[in-house]
Amino acid sequence: MKIGVLSDSHQHLDNLREAARWLVEEKKVDLLVHLGDDFDDTKVLEEFGVEVIKVPGVFEPYYQDPQVKNRIIEEFEGKKILISHTEELHQNDPPAEVKELINPQEVMAKKEVHIALVGHTHIPKIEEREGVLILNPGHLKSEDKKGYAPTFGLIDLGKNAAYVITLENKVTIIKKVSVIR
Repeated sequence: MKIGVLSDSHQHLDNLREAARWLVEEKKVDLLVHLGDDFDDTKVLEEFGVEVIKVPGVFEPYYQDPQVKNRIIEEFEGKKILISHTEELHQNDPPAEVKELINPQEVMAKKEVHIALVGHTHIPKIEEREGVLILNPGHLKSEDKKGYAPTFGLIDLGKNAAYVITLENKVTIIKKVSVIR
């Protein structure tokens, strides 16, 4: 199974559409995951005919909406995957009695997941921490004050591989293989 990972599109819909198109048409992903900012941007992803999983960013109104999950744990091909805008709890997390609260740091520390897909920082990275693969695909803004070019991610469960890819020329800038336990 192949999973396209997108985050922090911030209404740069042309960039989001281009990344999604490449992931679906060239890499044949089975699933697109959007990690927030902006939640409504994901309407663009419906054009591509693949399953979409999405969570909101911490500053979006949806983040406080009890009907919208902020963090999700899904299982694909025996791998449990955390889908979250942030890598840790955030000051904007609603109280647990208002909305289900998944603590990203806790589920990673307890190895309740194999992979964590996170966004928010706009900084692309792939790292392994205590046996958990953490992928941040970066952002899809045309320009970003942190200086990183627009990027997105790809998880290939069949190859136990994770990639961060540039939007402009589709070059892999970060790659990890055989780290998904």
